[in-house]
Amino acid sequence: MARRGNPFDELEEMFDRMSRQFESVGQQFEESTGSLGWQGGTQMSLDVADRGEEFVVTVDLPGFEKEDIDVRLHDDRLSIDAEREEKIEEGNGEYLRRERSQQSVSRSVSLPEPVDGENVTAEYNNGVLSVTLPKIDGTEESREIDIG
Repeated sequence: MARRGNPFDELEEMFDRMSRQFESVGQQFEESTGSLGWQGGTQMSLDVADRGEEFVVTVDLPGFEKEDIDVRLHDDRLSIDAEREEKIEEGNGEYLRRERSQQSVSRSVSLPEPVDGENVTAEYNNGVLSVTLPKIDGTEESREIDIG
């Protein structure tokens, strides 16, 4: 007499195939967004260095203009926001080509010691923002920081 197979074997095999396909699609998505750069992201990488008398925060913001960047200090928290919009238009009248993209990133970091808000400086050069925050004792009110 022939032995009957387990009716759930085919079902389990189907779930295994589906799982492998979902993993494959996920890997392809990660590879494509990693190589092209994620355009709608909300995070930026930054470095915070303790130089004894001051903190120096360095942020890479390629493609942004100085006017696109907002730097604020509130108590012991430094916030950096950048937003840009790019438009490309070709043709006359009805669109033959019209592309728009928008990118915004933001980051906030808590500083381990109080800083002198009146003497904070920021510079933006070749896509790199550097914010220098001299240390003090006590707290300061919130204020906007001009980028030089």
